[in-house]
Amino acid sequence: MTYLSRYAIFAFVNPDSIRTSIDLPRDLHRRLHEVAAREGCSARQLILRSIERAIEEATPKRPRRRLNLDKPIVPSTGKPFDLTNEQIYDLIEFP
Repeated sequence: MTYLSRYAIFAFVNPDSIRTSIDLPRDLHRRLHEVAAREGCSARQLILRSIERAIEEATPKRPRRRLNLDKPIVPSTGKPFDLTNEQIYDLIEFP
């Protein structure tokens, strides 16, 4: 392969892409192209969409919102109190 022919091949490949190949059964290959034609896209676009969908489904979902514990869930209705640990131990009867 000459320098110029190698340049012609790399001119069409996106530098952020990885070229790969897979062996497909003949029937699956035919059906892939039929579906792509029906959807009006290329087989490559259909394969990329399917791979992205499979990866998205396999990615664990994070909870949308976490419980915020900064504010009380039930607001206080009484007066604030100030007790030390010793006072609390005096109020609670231990066996």
